[in-house]
Amino acid sequence: MAVLPASAKVDFPVLRETLRAKELRLAKEAEFEGLFPDSEVGAMPPFGNLYGLPVYADESLASDRAILFNAGTHQDAIRMSYRDFARLAEPQICSFAARPGTRSS
Repeated sequence: MAVLPASAKVDFPVLRETLRAKELRLAKEAEFEGLFPDSEVGAMPPFGNLYGLPVYADESLASDRAILFNAGTHQDAIRMSYRDFARLAEPQICSFAARPGTRSS
């Protein structure tokens, strides 16, 4: 599970290299909807670790005091300090966010 600012996109070649993965792509909804039985599709909170998924957080989030994310529904959100998120999700921190105005493939 990749966690990054809403204003950024995943730079797939950079993340692929970071993870040393042969293939890396955006999952289709049908591929992961069963992994999060208590969440609406597209509104999963960034705690993949609770569902057996590794969590990768872009390093730019670490400088944020708080992060805001879906709480399992499209109507509810949680505001949490980044420090608490990092403590709970134990993400691997890496740099993979394509900044606005850059091209990502």
